This record gives sequence, C-alpha cells and structure tokens, in this order.
Amino acid sequence: MTQTAEKLTFGADVSRLLEIVAHALYSNRDVFLRELISNASDACDRLRYESISKPDLAKDDSKFRIHIYKDADYRTLHVVDNGIGMTRDELIENLGTIAKSGTRALMEQIGKAQDKDKLSLIGQFGVGFYASFMVAGKVEVISRHAGDAQTWHWESDGRTGFEIREATAEEQKLIIGNRGTAILLHINADASEFLIDEKLKQVIQTYSDHINAPVYLSDPAHAAKDEDPVNKASALWMRPRSEVTQEQYREFYNTIGFGMDEPLVTSHWRAEGKIEYSALLFVPMLRPWDLYDPSRRNAVRLYVKRVFITDHCDGLMAPWLRFVRGVIDSEDLPLNISREMLQHNPVIAKIRNSVATRILTDLEKIANDDPVLYGTFWGQFGPVLKEGLYDAVEHREQLFKVARFYSTHDNGKLTTLSDYVSRMKAGQDEIFYISGENIDTLKNSPQLEGFRARGLEVLLFTDTIDDFWLQQVPEYLGKTFKSITKGSIDLSKFPGSDAAAEKPAEKTPEIIKLAEILKDILKDDVSDVRLSDRLTDSPVCLVAGDNSVDINMERVLKIHQKYEAKSTRILEINGKHPLILRLAHEKHDSAGLSDAAHLLLDQARIIQGEPLPDPAAFARRMANFMEKGLAA
Repeated sequence: MTQTAEKLTFGADVSRLLEIVAHALYSNRDVFLRELISNASDACDRLRYESISKPDLAKDDSKFRIHIYKDADYRTLHVVDNGIGMTRDELIENLGTIAKSGTRALMEQIGKAQDKDKLSLIGQFGVGFYASFMVAGKVEVISRHAGDAQTWHWESDGRTGFEIREATAEEQKLIIGNRGTAILLHINADASEFLIDEKLKQVIQTYSDHINAPVYLSDPAHAAKDEDPVNKASALWMRPRSEVTQEQYREFYNTIGFGMDEPLVTSHWRAEGKIEYSALLFVPMLRPWDLYDPSRRNAVRLYVKRVFITDHCDGLMAPWLRFVRGVIDSEDLPLNISREMLQHNPVIAKIRNSVATRILTDLEKIANDDPVLYGTFWGQFGPVLKEGLYDAVEHREQLFKVARFYSTHDNGKLTTLSDYVSRMKAGQDEIFYISGENIDTLKNSPQLEGFRARGLEVLLFTDTIDDFWLQQVPEYLGKTFKSITKGSIDLSKFPGSDAAAEKPAEKTPEIIKLAEILKDILKDDVSDVRLSDRLTDSPVCLVAGDNSVDINMERVLKIHQKYEAKSTRILEINGKHPLILRLAHEKHDSAGLSDAAHLLLDQARIIQGEPLPDPAAFARRMANFMEKGLAA
C-alpha cells in the first residue's frame, strides 16, 4: 500500500536556482554521474568511520560498494550504495539544502568559497545532487540509515518542490541489504546516451576510476560474485611511496597519456598542515609538440578526495611548469560547486606554490647529481622554466639554482649564474651577456672580441624569454646584468693575456676626424660614431645607446609585439684595424669615402643579423670596391 506523502514546497526563487545549477553551473553533463558516485563513496566512507566505534552498523555487510545500472524499459538509471544512508530528517535537510538556502544564500556561499566547511556539501547531497536534473525530469531517492528500521522515499521534479514518505516494500528492495541509498533518475529523451552501458563505463572510468569503493555496472540483487568493478578502486597516489614499485609508477605514467618515454623525475608526496593534498607528478624527458602553443594549458589532473575533477584546472600549476604531468588530490577543496569555478578557490593558489617549490627542489637534486642528464632536460624545457624568472618572484631564487646558461667559458658549456659570479675578474661589478637567435652567431659576434682578449666571461642568451626576464631582474647576488651590445663599456681596467690586443687604440687626430666624417655621412642611419674598446679583430660593430632598446630586444619586440619604433644605433670603429687606419688617411672629400662609410655600416648590420635596407645599393658599392681593388 502506498504511503501518504508529505509535500514540501520550494521557496519562490528555487526554480530559478535549480535552472542555474542544472543548466548553467556545469559545462559537461557527464558530471552528474560523477557527483552521485562521489556522494555514494562519501556515504560509504562515513559508515566505515562510524563502524569503527559501532561495529554492528556494518557487520551484516562490510564490503562497501556502489552499483550503477539502467532499466531501459522504464528509462531509469539507478545509483545504489550500501553506505550510511539517511533518515527522514536527513533527507529533508540534505536534499533540501538548496530549498532552504534560496538563490541569494547559495550565491553568498559561493562568494565565501574560502570557507571549505560552508561549501563542502558532498555526502549531504547539495548542489552536486541537483546536477541530476541536467539529465532527469524526475528523481527518486530511497534511503535507509544504518541501524534504523525505516526506509524513506524522497521524490522531486526539481521545480515544484518534493515529496517524502515511507518507502513501500517493493521500493525497499532497491537498496542493498538493510542500509544505504538508491537513486532513480528518470532519464530525459535528450539524455538517452546515459542508458547505454558503454557510455556509463566511459564516464565512470574517466571521472571515478580512483574512488575507494568499487563501482559495478549491475543490479546488486543479481550481481555475480566474481564480477569485476568498472573502476580500479585504488588511488596509486594515496599509497605510501614504500608500497609503490618503479614499474607501477612507470605504468601509471604511460597509461594516462604520457607516451612511452621514461620520466626524468617521479615526485610522490603527501602535504600536511594548513593544506592537505597528495601529489604524484612526473617531469618527462621529451617535450610535447604543443609546449609553446599559446592555447596550451597544464595537464595535471585534479582530484578531490579521490574524485576526478578536471585535467585543465587553470591556476593549479604555474605556467612555467606546464610540462609537468600527474595527479594532485586535495582534501580541502569543495566539491559541491562547478569545477569551472575551482580555480578561484584560494586553496588552488597555495597548492600551486607548494608544488612549484617541490618540483624545483627535485630538479635541483637531479642537476647536482647528474649534470649530463640534467643538461638533456634543460635542452628540452629550459626556455619554459626561464619564464618563471619573469613573473614568479617568490620562486626566483630557486629558479636561479636550476637555470643553466651558455657562456664563453669552457668552450661554451652550460653554467649556472653562481658559477659565473665565482669566476668574475677582480673589480668586475657586472654580469656581461649578449643575446641573439643562434649560439654560433653569438660566439662570432665582434662585440665579444675585447672581452675574450681580456678573459672576461660573457653569457650567451639565445631564448626569446631571456630579453624579457632581464627587464625584471636587474641584478644577481649584487651584480648587475650588462649587455655588451648596449652602451659604453670601459674594459681598460681589465688586463689581458694579449698585450697588443688589450692596448687601446690611439685617438690620433686622423682617427678622430674620420669618426666625425663617418658620423656626418651616416647621420640618417646612426646616432653616433665612436672609437671602440670592444673590437680587436673586426673593423666595426653596432651597439645600442645607453637609453635605447638593446639590439636583440628590439628585434624580439618587432616579431612578437609589432614594435614599430626604430632606434638609431651607434657605430663603433676599431682604431687599430688596417681598413680604418687606411680610411683615416684618405682625402676627406674622396668620393669613395661615402661608399666606404655605407659599406662599413652594412657590414655591421650583416654581422648583427639585421636586414639591409637597400641591398641593391650595397651590391653596387661592393662591386665598385672590388673593381678598384682588382685594378690596383
């Protein structure tokens, strides 16, 4: 006999609230099943805990489990667990969370997301439960609290309110044994895919593979004893490191889409304190093809209490660690609101900083223990890590410990900044560097000649990000960074092994006059012509003025930020070079001097890797000079 149902009406604003939850709060309808499974798992966890002090609650059936099955004839989907269940009052309280809150109250809770206790409604069938109405026109809940004699029936269409009554004998058969909860969803016509076993299996394995309780695709009343669960029901990252083999780590790394390479770093730990989370993260050996794709997001999977949330949680990982793979499982994040809103939770920021510190510590250990292996890693991911030097002030000290740079020391091998500083000459207050696109081109730059002659080490920067982080980091260990292609540099205070090379050119009247004439001829192309300290072998080079944009930085800005301004350069001449000395003794009104001036400038541009503004004029001048040279 059907029991008399008590009808309870939702508040005036609840229909609007349910519409938001069911149709706007989530972007993927699959999540309704994730929510129901997580609620069922939590109910099992609660009874497992209660039975420690009250063993009788679970003595009749201590194997906690979840069953999901469909009845295609009646278009119903069943989600059944043998967890703690709910009393009549708990059904009203827990399933009426939205009803009693109202739109304004719920939105106030969402606005206070930092208070995890106010929003942690999983197990209380809060907002997550109401995601069921994305796919169901009516939802029935049959539940019996462990240790109670009565079973209750709750029903709602998600719009007009809900009814609650004592369950019939037939309805009681839907729960497992003498306790637990059975949810019946009357599936809408546009959600028929959730009445297909393969679809249900796919959703379970995607979102709930590591739920502690096993999940079966069968009616519990007719389930086979040797049936295998759909999910693995075991979270590898929740186990102690001592219980996990390297082979298990490797299999996990490969099975979640990482490819077949070996991870460079396997980092597995449990964080406890103000925030609690477990992490199993991998640093790969090979970079993915889309590492520099602007639309690429991090691929670390976020779980909350072993429930899969997303593999694209913005803010979970620092952008400069976007190559890291793995899982982070939080105990503090709320599960009841949209997964799309999780990135706004302050816990995410705390996890991000903590994870970054741990990964950098692991990388530093690899760098110290196996420099060759680390050099391979740096070649794959170094430019990405250096992005952190630009915007991660809180991690900059650690980043400098793992950062590697090419330099003129030891045949161009990678070095650290601390090692560079340890090799600085007496009286050297600046870290010299040159930036460009190609390491070999930089090694042959004329601006290096004077530094090389004096044994001054110069860092060789070839990554685009270098020109940007240098704008944010003016110094390291009290030593300022100085580009050797910008401004004037006094090298006279540094002795060298080659006395002839280090001896500065004499500022003879002829050389001074030549500089003035060249400056006049090239006044539209350069801001100054001056005698150089940098050059020992080449006749000329270009440098930027002290207050101008560095040469390579300007090139980068033009490519990546459509920089339109054009800085005029300074042409430096080598007063000891035979060509310059010859020109200094030419007649000042010589017709060939103008062509020579432009050829010198074009030569400097070519060495610098800059395009010639007038290739035809360059070719003509070069032909004329070759003709005269052959005639002589």
